[in-house]
Amino acid sequence: MTVAEDQQLDGMFRALSDPTRRAIVVRLAAGDATVNELAEPFKLSLPGISKHLKVLERSGLISRGRQAQFRPCHLELQALEVAAEWIDENRRLWSERFDKLDRHLRTLQGPLNGEHHE
Repeated sequence: MTVAEDQQLDGMFRALSDPTRRAIVVRLAAGDATVNELAEPFKLSLPGISKHLKVLERSGLISRGRQAQFRPCHLELQALEVAAEWIDENRRLWSERFDKLDRHLRTLQGPLNGEHHE
């Protein structure tokens, strides 16, 4: 993984560490939305929502378009796929390591309670 890719993942995970931003991502998974539409379910001011959107935009998770006077927000699925691929790769690695550790611990324990394994 390159330094740039590592920094991109850091930004995405940092952006997703906030529950409001995760909820915004979930909402955008259903389709593009304006700032006003995204602000509706939260008890936050428009400037407050805008700050969350800027974090998501800097991380590459969303982009903002322009339609007349509106700037709809759009979920960038490709960015989420990068994070999902990283998680999947590491899940496999962690699973293999835990399986290996489990086998090793079983050999250290030997037969328990008089059980005999053939």
